[in-house]
Amino acid sequence: MGVKLMVDGKIIPLNDFVETILAGTITGAVTTLHGIDADWSKIEIQIEKSVTR
Repeated sequence: MGVKLMVDGKIIPLNDFVETILAGTITGAVTTLHGIDADWSKIEIQIEKSVTR
């Protein structure tokens, strides 16, 4: 699996261990959701930090 991490538009390089951990964790969580086919091809997650003032 290919994993790409971007923070504020900057690509963050990942070593094989971190890539495997992220891919396994996200894939495991998403594929347990109702309605997700086993033959998915791409998962995209965007996380935005909420700003509280």
